[in-house]
Amino acid sequence: MRLSKIVIVLGIFLMLASSQNSIKTNFSELHESKEIEKVVNMHIGSPAIIENEKYAKIFVENASYYTIGNAPSLPVITKTFAFPFGSKIKDVSIEFGVNKIKINKKLALAYKPIPLGTKSYEMKLSSIYNKDEFYPQKWYFYNIGAGLKDGQHVIFLTIKMFPCRYNAVRNEIEYMKDAKIKIRYEEGSMSFNNVYDLLIIAPSKWQDIIQPLIEHKENHGIRTKFMSVEDAISKYNGRDDAEKVKYAIKDEIEQDGIKYVLLFGGMKRQSMRWWVPVRYSHLDDNSSWEASYLSDLYFADIYKYEDGKIVFEDWDSNGNGVFAEWNKNNKDVLDLYPDVYVGRLACRNKIEAKSIVEKIMAYENSNAKNEAWFKKFVTIGGDSFPDEEVGTDYIEGQVENEQAIKYMDGFDAIRIWVEGGDIEFTPENAVNVISQGAGFVYFSGHGNPASWATHPHNDFNTWIDFSLADIKSLSNDGKLPVLVVGGCHNCQFNVSIFKFLQEGIWAYYLGDMAPACWGWQFLRNGKGGSIATIGNTGLGYGTIGDGPVDEIPDSVPDGIPDCIQYLDGWLEPHFFEVYNHGGKHVLGEAFEAAITDYINKFPINWEMDWKDNPHTADLVNLKTVQEWVLFGDPSMHIGGY
Repeated sequence: MRLSKIVIVLGIFLMLASSQNSIKTNFSELHESKEIEKVVNMHIGSPAIIENEKYAKIFVENASYYTIGNAPSLPVITKTFAFPFGSKIKDVSIEFGVNKIKINKKLALAYKPIPLGTKSYEMKLSSIYNKDEFYPQKWYFYNIGAGLKDGQHVIFLTIKMFPCRYNAVRNEIEYMKDAKIKIRYEEGSMSFNNVYDLLIIAPSKWQDIIQPLIEHKENHGIRTKFMSVEDAISKYNGRDDAEKVKYAIKDEIEQDGIKYVLLFGGMKRQSMRWWVPVRYSHLDDNSSWEASYLSDLYFADIYKYEDGKIVFEDWDSNGNGVFAEWNKNNKDVLDLYPDVYVGRLACRNKIEAKSIVEKIMAYENSNAKNEAWFKKFVTIGGDSFPDEEVGTDYIEGQVENEQAIKYMDGFDAIRIWVEGGDIEFTPENAVNVISQGAGFVYFSGHGNPASWATHPHNDFNTWIDFSLADIKSLSNDGKLPVLVVGGCHNCQFNVSIFKFLQEGIWAYYLGDMAPACWGWQFLRNGKGGSIATIGNTGLGYGTIGDGPVDEIPDSVPDGIPDCIQYLDGWLEPHFFEVYNHGGKHVLGEAFEAAITDYINKFPINWEMDWKDNPHTADLVNLKTVQEWVLFGDPSMHIGGY
């Protein structure tokens, strides 16, 4: 055994500049900063090796697994620490001893993330299996970011450790049994003013329509401020309108202590212009489907921790004017953590705006949480992937539904499933059940902007749709759920009949020519639908497998379906866990906490090279949080007051 001590030193000093990027705030900082050392001792233990005729797998107690497509599946341990806003991280080090062990078989492959809707996939060995070197190259990596924890601005330090590394040529594993994490830091203190709670950004011509909502919020103790889009764009400097609006949000956080931001406006009718600006992420997941997609996370991620300073996060770290870029040639390193609770009401006209205002006020005044219908949790799912090829046969949508149900104890679960549920899934059955009212609804399957769908069990040539027409037939007025939808593009709110001019006939088949995207139709629906919708603006991802060791084995030897351990299948059920077990009963707070927890559980390794493997989990984890959007009022109390 040899002792390795890995020490990475960060010289980080928090400075406040006078530029627009700096923090303008009423803050107090410790004048005599005292250096503190935080020590965490970890007993990891020896790994267990599980082998079959062709492959081996590593099991480490209390570890999760690092899923990089076509590369070896390895255990990981993730630790997240939160420090007061303004703290300085001085040094991070990990001490551990290294042991070695030989294995008889090649280490099992991890599954690459699979786009929802894929009917087939290809597994192949990474070049790592031909290199006489240990994988991964580093024992750990870590990220430092600025975000929110229980409503407070904090500095996050997330460390991702690999207790085992693998050399495929030597068939050898080296591992740590114990580790000591040391963090040296100076604890700072920074606070913002506390004047307003909610900022509504909307077109000036809609102010009269929104005024009743402002008064409603004020009556319930939510101090609310209106800002016109026109004022934000004229007052602030920025490279485009979206950046100007983001600077406005930053200023309002620092001057007035804003916690919630409601972006009140979507596309102008069927044109390609916007009432409230949008930002596109330019992450290329090599899907041959999309090289950019809408991301409202941009407007929530205000700050980043860079070279020891808390500065404005512009989502353009390489400065080339292409935002949130990740492709073969360029990559922007992003903070990602939300610093404010953001939701969008993608209204296209005054009629929609007035209807939504009335809907929100009626819901919050209804005291719905004490009504019997609110305690219903409707789940809808079917088969998502043909995973029997990997030795298992899970009905992924139903597995994800059931995971969410486990978190929603105290609610009456209604399973509308393709097989084995309480009610067989047909569009008619789903309409009937939702029309009776429910506090929450969770769809898990496939989608496009115009439809959500799933498959019968092991019948991947048949689709069962829940369409825009089905949404319009709902009659649950006054009994509205918070809706989470798992599927591709269901909340892609830039649809327009004019997409035909950009995409040709392909726009029709993609659903891009819908009058409204599926998720927004649920919320804007006149006599029913939802009070909020959460879903993807782009191509969603899932995973398959787990179960007995097979020729192409599962990526995680724990007997838990992979589909609920990663990507959408982890994030969507976790929203319900955050709400019901975490006590986050304000819509935006539950949404933000789910995203923050995802970023901490699956931190991005920004050193990963796209060229080596464009389907790595790091790249798709990034897309998973960027494309998740909240249609709704982030300050809304779920279940009413």
